[in-house]
Amino acid sequence: MSEIRRMNPLKYRSIFISDVHLGSRGCQAEFVLDFLRSTQCRQLYLVGDIVDLWAMKNGLYWPEQHNQVVREILDKARQGVEVIYIPGNHDELFRDHLGAEFGHVTVRDEVEHTTVDGRRFLVLHGDRFDGVVQHGKWLAHLGSHAYDALLALNGTVNRVRRLFGMGYWSLAGYLKQRVKNAVSYISDFEGVLAAEARRRSLDGMICGHIHHAEIRDIEGVSYCNCGDWVESCTALVEHHDGRMELLRWTDAVPESITVSEPLVAFAKAS
Repeated sequence: MSEIRRMNPLKYRSIFISDVHLGSRGCQAEFVLDFLRSTQCRQLYLVGDIVDLWAMKNGLYWPEQHNQVVREILDKARQGVEVIYIPGNHDELFRDHLGAEFGHVTVRDEVEHTTVDGRRFLVLHGDRFDGVVQHGKWLAHLGSHAYDALLALNGTVNRVRRLFGMGYWSLAGYLKQRVKNAVSYISDFEGVLAAEARRRSLDGMICGHIHHAEIRDIEGVSYCNCGDWVESCTALVEHHDGRMELLRWTDAVPESITVSEPLVAFAKAS
């Protein structure tokens, strides 16, 4: 990581990341690490599935870059950043330790976040509102294996694209946008979470889980999904004026260089 980037980080009030899936082969750890090193914030929310314990049951996969991501998070916590870890379904083991603090990182099931302009958001992973996860865990695990295979294919596709000087592209994201059942599932999930925020008289919802980054208004509720770091490499940020924005960390990153160089750009997700 260039010292130039460390000396001139992008500064936000709050950062929300989810679905990093450390311990899985699909994790884009180099992008996560570059993002964490390139940003500063007062509050860092880890919105579930940061560690993929499901994947680790099939064999240990934990390269050094995954260690570096963990160290970077712990360093931020030691330096005074408020770090809150909200477990998801892939790291649900940590739900046995709700309220505990590990290395200045607090574990919570959910939390209410108030933006600088006074809006109140419920922050949670979102799996509790997913009928497949809650009522058909065997099906969820089966889907997880199929998804891992798709991500492996995604890696092969992007290696070929790099040979031709082409940028990063998410095969999994492309398919999700075009398969009718996937589109319907995403829409239903978003609607249910927006309804929960409305039921609690909150202004919005911040979640992860479905690997689909989004900011949109749903009948007066601000629905914000952080996205993920296996497909799209996205994060949700709150600016110091309270404005919420999605950053897609792979946008405009030249594939011919390593992401550790100070050329990482970001763009608002469409």
